[in-house]
Amino acid sequence: MPPAVTAEGRLSDLIDHLYDAAVEDRLWTGLASRIAEVFDSSSAVVKMHGDDGCVLLLETTDNLVISAPEQAWADHWHRNDLWVERSVAVGLSQVITSEEIVSREEQSYSAYYQEWLRRLDIHHMLGATFPVADGQIGVLGIHRPLTANQYTEDDRRKATLLLPHIQRALRLRRRLSGVALPHTTALGILDQIDQGVLVVGRLGRIVYANATAERILRDNREIGTLNGCLALHHPALGMRLAALIRDNLVDTQNKSSGLTALSIPRTDRLPLTLAAVPLCPGRSRLNEQQPLALIFLRDPDSPAPIPDQLRDLFGLTRSEAAIAADLGCGLTLARIAKTHGIALSTARSHLKQILAKTGTRRQAEVVALIARSAATILQPPPGGT
Repeated sequence: MPPAVTAEGRLSDLIDHLYDAAVEDRLWTGLASRIAEVFDSSSAVVKMHGDDGCVLLLETTDNLVISAPEQAWADHWHRNDLWVERSVAVGLSQVITSEEIVSREEQSYSAYYQEWLRRLDIHHMLGATFPVADGQIGVLGIHRPLTANQYTEDDRRKATLLLPHIQRALRLRRRLSGVALPHTTALGILDQIDQGVLVVGRLGRIVYANATAERILRDNREIGTLNGCLALHHPALGMRLAALIRDNLVDTQNKSSGLTALSIPRTDRLPLTLAAVPLCPGRSRLNEQQPLALIFLRDPDSPAPIPDQLRDLFGLTRSEAAIAADLGCGLTLARIAKTHGIALSTARSHLKQILAKTGTRRQAEVVALIARSAATILQPPPGGT
């Protein structure tokens, strides 16, 4: 039978978990419950108060969650938290109990107690306020109901040990969030564009693929993945792809084959096109340099220019934008007229207006302009525009 976990052991496990939660968001959820458990308490909260009056709840136990219809009421009492006000007056980073800052008489008539704490069944508090950053104050609150015992000096000692670790974990979390934001933003941007982007390592192992690349790999039998690596169905083309990737791995010592791009034929469809460039070495989890190549993959069947964006770009009508989008896809005027169920003369009339509004003189010019415009950059929304 395993030995019982001591109070000190539970506190040590909580501190370890704090640092894990600082680097992995999913572990932050449930942190307040772990704090309450370590202190034999019914509830706990970790929050931040800004100098602008804004309060951010970082983590609370489930019994402190207020329903949406009463959220304004809850926000009011978080902004007017009497314990926070008194704790700040005592001094930041000082662990205090509610008995030290609020008298029993005040508890009997204070609206903060009567309206807020009684509703939450909170009577005893152990906690502290502490500096965070940018004028914000962090708050640790641990609570017991009226029927429970007051917090002891041993509880205060444990909270004093825990407090600096909460401060450090929050600082670490903020720093990592700042580092992750550009990375997350970049990946979000790549997922929006209608061009396949892949990052591959040795043997073509896929490190990253944006949404368009995943779609192309899924929808085309000529190209796909094999054991996590980029692969082509045709063996000879597969060898050329391997050479292209090898030449673009930045630390390769192999002789270059001179390849920078590759055309991938498809039956009854225009070919896919692929190009590669070296990418600065990444770092593996063991901090070893990992040679990488950046692969761009285009399907001529897409992107289709987005008509609404063509309207914004060139001041086209809805009908003109739809025809311009088809022109950008390479369709002939006759095919466009048939697709839209209009006479060829009507299609020519629309083309004349499109040329005038785009400042072009020939159909080939307007096709090139539309195909290279910002309307082809983003993926069309699901279901079209």
